[in-house]
Amino acid sequence: MQFRILRGLRPGSGQLACLVTLVALVASGQGQQAKSSAPARPIADFTDVAEKAGLTMQEIFGGVATKKYIIETTGTGVAIFDYDNDGWPDIFLVNGTRLEQPSNEAAPSNHLYRNNHDGTFTDVTTKAGLGATGWGQGVCVGDYDNDGWEDLYVTYYGKNRLYHNQGGVFTEVAEKAGVAGSGKAWGTGCAFVDYDRDGRLDLVVANYVDFDLATAPAPGERPTCMWKGVPVMCGPRGLSGEKNILYHNKGDGTFEDVTTKAHIDRTDGRYAFSVSTLDFDEDGWPDIFVACDSTPSILYRNNHDGTFTDVAVTAGAAFNEDGREQAGMGSTVADFNGDGHLDIFKTNFSDDTSTLYRNNGDGTFTDATSAAGLGLYTQYLGWGTMFLDFDNDGWPDLILVNGHVYPEVDSQHLGSSYKEPRILYHNNGDSTFADVSASAGSGITTAASSRGLAVGDLWNDGRMSVVISNMNAPPSLLVNQIRTPNHWIAIRTVGTKSNRDGIGARISVKTANRVLVDEVRSGSSYISSSDMRVHFGLGAASKIEWVEVRWPSGIVEKFADLGVDAIHTLKEGSGAAVTSETKKP
Repeated sequence: MQFRILRGLRPGSGQLACLVTLVALVASGQGQQAKSSAPARPIADFTDVAEKAGLTMQEIFGGVATKKYIIETTGTGVAIFDYDNDGWPDIFLVNGTRLEQPSNEAAPSNHLYRNNHDGTFTDVTTKAGLGATGWGQGVCVGDYDNDGWEDLYVTYYGKNRLYHNQGGVFTEVAEKAGVAGSGKAWGTGCAFVDYDRDGRLDLVVANYVDFDLATAPAPGERPTCMWKGVPVMCGPRGLSGEKNILYHNKGDGTFEDVTTKAHIDRTDGRYAFSVSTLDFDEDGWPDIFVACDSTPSILYRNNHDGTFTDVAVTAGAAFNEDGREQAGMGSTVADFNGDGHLDIFKTNFSDDTSTLYRNNGDGTFTDATSAAGLGLYTQYLGWGTMFLDFDNDGWPDLILVNGHVYPEVDSQHLGSSYKEPRILYHNNGDSTFADVSASAGSGITTAASSRGLAVGDLWNDGRMSVVISNMNAPPSLLVNQIRTPNHWIAIRTVGTKSNRDGIGARISVKTANRVLVDEVRSGSSYISSSDMRVHFGLGAASKIEWVEVRWPSGIVEKFADLGVDAIHTLKEGSGAAVTSETKKP
């Protein structure tokens, strides 16, 4: 790997400066800081229990030995949400299809798995009305009609689908609601967000490329259909980008396309993938970050008047530290260094690093990838990623899943593998991360061609687990077998004046020594949607002083006397926890 990095350096680049710094640190005996700061004994043992838990579906997505067209490469997303309101998170897996479906096989469908509360899940897809087929892509969760039941939006290559949850059974209403799209777009990431703070969830949808199977070029047909001298599927370069879409919730079960009115379409020529919402400038209004493939990232700043301005370039979130556009896939948000400001992490294509954008607290970001120790892996092609505090020490860790888009990398020996292991970084609590992948269990070291990823407390006991979609393979369910003595707290928000999910609420948790912050969000990762209950590790802190919620409505409320190692439901305007559920390991 050292020789790969040296060959890729350019004079004056940030990578070269990083290497010089690294050499100096090694010479002074500090270069092993990140490694030595990791505990001697493993702190994670993630094992894949998907089959044992009953997650036995087959993820189908294009060809296996070869990928003739780009539509066969993007894969699908995952959602973790409580569809039946029993207090236990369930799992929804989007599925794709093939260019030529064998006549003796049933068309692959999406799958919903109900949590049985005992470590297993039951497939309830048909009963729930979610057995749709097609080129499924991403998914996001939100109660768009504020009726107390979580709804689903699923993006497609083709028309998107909106599933209205009616007491645990879903009805597809996208056309009626006005959010199906034209059928010619390629939807990818999405997120529910109340951008105008009117108490109703709106919907932002990312679109990838303008693609038509009838006119798509064949592998090797154009210069953009070659990779390292080998003919491969074409795109996204050489194809036209798509515009992203913003739908405004009208409050009557329908939405209005406000893309032009909100100035979302003023950023064009992008190949958009994941959507992560965050109030990056802390003005009380939700902003939108979009990771884009082979083009600069987008950061839509909310102007408070129903419009947005893409400030990614001026805010320092469009390019990496070398000023280069990257091939963004997944994104995730957290306060990684404990300074009270929400940071952004983004996965990228192979022969590049992922990117960590540190929020400077003044409306700008700094590329802190190298400084944080996250710039080592360049051979992997990253997709789903999430911050999660897997050991509950109070510092958000990072998980990434990988997998190449070209099956040819194996046969042509192009320096990568089609199936690639996962990466787990442990947050050292000093603005750096340690790579603990090798000692974090078989669920991390096992190679796969993965795409979507969602995290959540599936067992309601403070352990964050990971659900992963894998190309042409069953999904993975990674559970950490090492139980930590550290404490934790989780917050579920219920809005009254705000949207019922409390999406966009900023939560601060005060311990004796620190204030931890995060927000309630839909979407994120790579075209996936995680457990919306906000989880905080507390380390050795056995009590907290207060929890403050800045609701989307603008109401700021403090909640006292909340116990640790518990999931608390906080209702806007109540001043006290509605319910508190403690689950001891």
